[in-house]
Amino acid sequence: MNTLNRHRLLVGTGFLILFGGVTYSCKDFLNAVPQGTLNQATLTNAAGVEGSLIAAYRALDCTNSTNTDWGCAASDWAFGSVPSDEAYKGSEASDQPGVTDLELYNWTTGSADDYLNTKWTAVYEGVFRSNATLRLLHLVRVEKPTDIDNATAQSIEGEAKFLRAHYMFEGMRMWGAVPYYYENDTSDFKKTNVGVNDTTLILADLDSAIALLPATPRNGEKGRATKWTATAYKGRVQVYAHDYAGAITTLQSVVASGVYDLETSFDHVWTGFHQFADGPETILAYQASANDGEPDGNNANWGERLNFPHSDSPFGCCGFHQPSQNMLNSFVVDANGLPKAVTDPTWNARNAFYVASINDTLDPRVDWSVGRDSVPYKDWGLHLSVWIRAPGYGGPYSPKKNVHEHSSGAESKVGWATGQLNSVHIHIYRYADLLLLLAEAYVEQGNFPAAQALVNQVRTRAGGPLATAQGCGSGVTAKAESILVARYPGCKLDTRMAVPITDTVIKWATYRVGTYTTPWPDVTFARAAVRIERKIELAMEGQRFFDLRRWGIADTTLNNFVAVEKTRRSFLTAATPFAAKYRLYPIPSLQIELSKVGGVSTLHQNQGW
Repeated sequence: MNTLNRHRLLVGTGFLILFGGVTYSCKDFLNAVPQGTLNQATLTNAAGVEGSLIAAYRALDCTNSTNTDWGCAASDWAFGSVPSDEAYKGSEASDQPGVTDLELYNWTTGSADDYLNTKWTAVYEGVFRSNATLRLLHLVRVEKPTDIDNATAQSIEGEAKFLRAHYMFEGMRMWGAVPYYYENDTSDFKKTNVGVNDTTLILADLDSAIALLPATPRNGEKGRATKWTATAYKGRVQVYAHDYAGAITTLQSVVASGVYDLETSFDHVWTGFHQFADGPETILAYQASANDGEPDGNNANWGERLNFPHSDSPFGCCGFHQPSQNMLNSFVVDANGLPKAVTDPTWNARNAFYVASINDTLDPRVDWSVGRDSVPYKDWGLHLSVWIRAPGYGGPYSPKKNVHEHSSGAESKVGWATGQLNSVHIHIYRYADLLLLLAEAYVEQGNFPAAQALVNQVRTRAGGPLATAQGCGSGVTAKAESILVARYPGCKLDTRMAVPITDTVIKWATYRVGTYTTPWPDVTFARAAVRIERKIELAMEGQRFFDLRRWGIADTTLNNFVAVEKTRRSFLTAATPFAAKYRLYPIPSLQIELSKVGGVSTLHQNQGW
C-alpha cells in the first residue's frame, strides 16, 4: 500500500517550537535560557506580528500540527464531497477506513472520529493562530508603538479577524453550535457550545474586518484578505443563515464593485500555471506553494495529495476522491445544451461508463473536472483504465481540478511522492460560487429573472465565444505520446491543452452549453436550475454536501442516491440510511472528553449522537 496511514489523535495545539540540537550539563539545565524557541519576547515586534499572521493564513490547509490524516484539507473533500452524491472515497476498500466510514454515514466509529477530530483540531488551530496574532499585535502597539503604523495595524487586525471568522464558519457548518474563542479569552479551551449563536458572532467579526481592511490587498499581495474579501464572505454566511434579503444587499455590492470577475475560460480556474494564480475569480484560496525552500514540500497541496490517479499513471498514487456515476450523468445536456438533470426526469438512468465518444453530448466542464478513459488528461496523455486503483470498487473516473499541468512547473521537487505535490491553489471561495449564491438568494426572494441572468452568466463562461474544452495536450513520455497519437492522429502536431469547444480536433465528446432563454416558470424549476448549476460548476470542490444540508434536501437526495448508486458500486449497500441527525456531524469524542471541568463536559454532543 502506497498511501500514508495517519491515525494519531492530536490532543494539543498552539505552540510553535523550533527543536535544536542544543545540550546542557546537568547543573546548568534548569537555569539555562531555552535555545531555539519562539517566545513572546522574541516575537514582540513588527516582524513577529507579520509572521504570526502568515501562520494564521497557513492554517487554511494541513500543517505540521494537524496533518494526522487528510481531514485537515482546505477543500473539505472528505466531509463536503465524499459523503455527497458527487464522489466516492475511491482507492480501495482497505485504505483510509475513516473516509469510508464518512461515506457510509458510520460517523461514530473510531476511524471516522479520528477524521472528525483532525478537522476540529484544524479549525481551532486556525482560530488560535488568528487570536495569537491579535494578542501579539495589541502587545506590540503598547510596548513598541512606533513599530507598526496605524494603517498597517488596522489591516493586520482586519485580516486576523477575517481569518477567525472563516475558521469559525468551517466549524459551524460542520457541527452547528461550536465554542467561539477570542484573543482575550483566558479559559483553557473549555468554553461551552450551548446557546452559542455562531452566525451572529461570525458576522460581527466580518463586519469588523470590513471596517478595518483596505479595499486592495496590503503590500500588493493578492492572497491577503481585503474589505471585499470580507464582504463577499459575509454574503456567503448570510445565505447559509437563510437571510436572503441581507445576502442580496451584501453580494450585490460585491458584484457592483467590479473587484472580482469570472475567468475568461474554465481552464484558468484550477491550474498550476503561475500567471493564473490569484486571478479575478479568486476570493479566498489556500495558496499552495512548492519548491519554496521547505524541505519536505509541506507548504504544497498536502490535503489533496491522495487525490491523483494511481500507480500506472504519471502520479503513482493514490486514487482517492473519485467522481460518481451520478456526477457524470449531471454533465449530460439536452438538444438545447441545458442540463438533463433539470429538463429530463430520467437523467440519472445511465449506468454505462462515460469513455471518449462523440456520441455523448456533454457540458465541457466535465473534462476539466473529471478524468475519464481515452480523454486527454490535461497535458499528461490519455487517461487510461490502468490508472484506476480498483475500478470495481471506486469506479472508472479520476479527479482532475486539483491536478497540475505537466508544463506548468508546479510540481514539487522534494517530499514524499513528489508527483502528487504541487502549487495548485485550492479555491475555498470563488466568484462563480458567489454569483450562484446570489442567484439562490434571488430565487428565495422570488426574483427569478435576476437569478436566471446570473446562472446564464456562469453558463456563458462555460460555453460562450471564449469558452474552452480539453484539447490534445501532449503525452508526458514518448510512450504516452504514442498512445495519444495512435488513438487520435489529429493530435500529432497539436499540443494545445485548451481549445474552443467546437474545435475539430475534439473526438472525445460533443460539447454544448446553452443558456436559459425561456423565463423560469416557478420556484421549483428555479431552485433546480440554480442547484444543478452549483453541482456542475463546483464539482469536486467540497461544497456539495454542505449545499444539500442547508437546502434541507440531504435526506431525500442522499437516500435516493444510495438506492441507485449501490447497484453501480456494491460497497454502498453497507451505507446507513441518512436521517435527521446527519444534518450535523458528531462532535469528536476526544474533544468532549477534553472539555470536562470537574468531570462534566462543557461541550454538548449534537442531537442524536
